[in-house]
Amino acid sequence: MRRACASLIAMLGLGALVPAASAKPAPVGATTRRACPAEMAAVRGFCIDRWEASLIDRKSRRPLSPYYPPQPKALGRVREVWLVERERAGDPGARRMPLPEPPSVQLEGSYEPVAVSRPGAVPHGYLTYHAARNACQAAGKRLCSEAEWVTACRGRADTKFPYGAHYVAGRCNVFRALHPAAVLHGNASMGLTDPRLNLVVEAGKDPLLRATGASTGCTSAWDDGVVYDMVGNLDEWIDDPSGVFVGGFYARMTTKGCEAKVSGHAPSYYDYSTGTRCCADPTPR
Repeated sequence: MRRACASLIAMLGLGALVPAASAKPAPVGATTRRACPAEMAAVRGFCIDRWEASLIDRKSRRPLSPYYPPQPKALGRVREVWLVERERAGDPGARRMPLPEPPSVQLEGSYEPVAVSRPGAVPHGYLTYHAARNACQAAGKRLCSEAEWVTACRGRADTKFPYGAHYVAGRCNVFRALHPAAVLHGNASMGLTDPRLNLVVEAGKDPLLRATGASTGCTSAWDDGVVYDMVGNLDEWIDDPSGVFVGGFYARMTTKGCEAKVSGHAPSYYDYSTGTRCCADPTPR
């Protein structure tokens, strides 16, 4: 009987018999035919960085300082201003705090920022929308759309917070008791380009800006692993040229979780709290 069926199929040009098991549809979100790089998670048809972006120089592969804007002119301007202003603002303890020194590759002014996604790195603040977009593009990636970012943040369980449906204080690095500008300048709305802001620590040991992945309870779970810090740590620019960043940063007083969003700034805006992470389209295996 099987031989007769095979002969009939061959006559009709229908090809070989296919075992029934192989005819099952692939599960939703399967990545058997498409793949994401190891530093990215596969999320419903796109890839997203597991960790917030830090920046390196394309040629030398050396890390760039996360405490300055990555554009050479902006870095020089900010550094020049704060070498003077740090001695004028705040209490004596704040004035004694030195500026972080950029690496020589940045001081020389010839470098190209590239976004990388790595655990245990200080994520790069001081990014404009354009700087974030360019760094992702230099890495062969792109900024995430708002829909992609929110989907990834909510995780496989589709919850308001990476870890669940309800806000839990301390799970993500957000709503911190200290504001770094209040600590250094006595006013939370002043001196927001000061390169020292993300170096402030709480209780002498807990940095306000934490290394990527340090908040181990703040993860968005997906089939091939987790995505870290989508709520808190740094605000993250998304692909909206009108100027939108999402997720909240460590001192933002928000309990909106994956719904946290700021749209009141121009795309040219930056301060210590503005970072990003990249998305990409999956590549065929």
